[in-house]
Amino acid sequence: MNNNSFLLVGLGNPGSEYCYNRHNAGFRIIEAIASSFASNFFKKIGGVAEISSFYFNKLKIILARPLTFMNLSGRAIRFLMDFYKIPINQIYVFHDDIDLPFGRVKIKIGGGNGGHNGLKSIDELAGIDYWRIRIGIGRPTEKSMVVSYVLGNFTDEQLKQLDSISDIIKNNLSILLSKDNKKLEQLINL
Repeated sequence: MNNNSFLLVGLGNPGSEYCYNRHNAGFRIIEAIASSFASNFFKKIGGVAEISSFYFNKLKIILARPLTFMNLSGRAIRFLMDFYKIPINQIYVFHDDIDLPFGRVKIKIGGGNGGHNGLKSIDELAGIDYWRIRIGIGRPTEKSMVVSYVLGNFTDEQLKQLDSISDIIKNNLSILLSKDNKKLEQLINL
């Protein structure tokens, strides 16, 4: 078990056609962290993910974007967990959440998947005791519209707000990794 490494995973779908989708909120956060800290940008590993890494306060931080598409995210996380010998409680998963209003962020360890297929896959293949950074994207008016809504694009204004959330997270990475998440939630949800 490597207690000096953390795995930060952004959930989303690979491919330029999904780049601005609400479902790719996790990818955007991870890419923002990488652009600030990582000298080696994303490279493929094991055919299941793209990774980048850096050292932060003597901790090795591995950033990942699964290549398995959202519904199979657990395959990538299980591979990375085993490959890097990272315990489940040192894995942070950034993902979209329709049960939170747009721009709200909640952080917790463990819990249910709320019907999120990416989280279901992770729960089944890796376990449930990982950190979940829930990025609120809001909910469509009709339940039948959920799939088209999450696969729909953010507005320009929403992208700006998501960039602000990314900035707060990357500027307070030490708070996130210290697990003082109420403080980080307060900074984001002002």
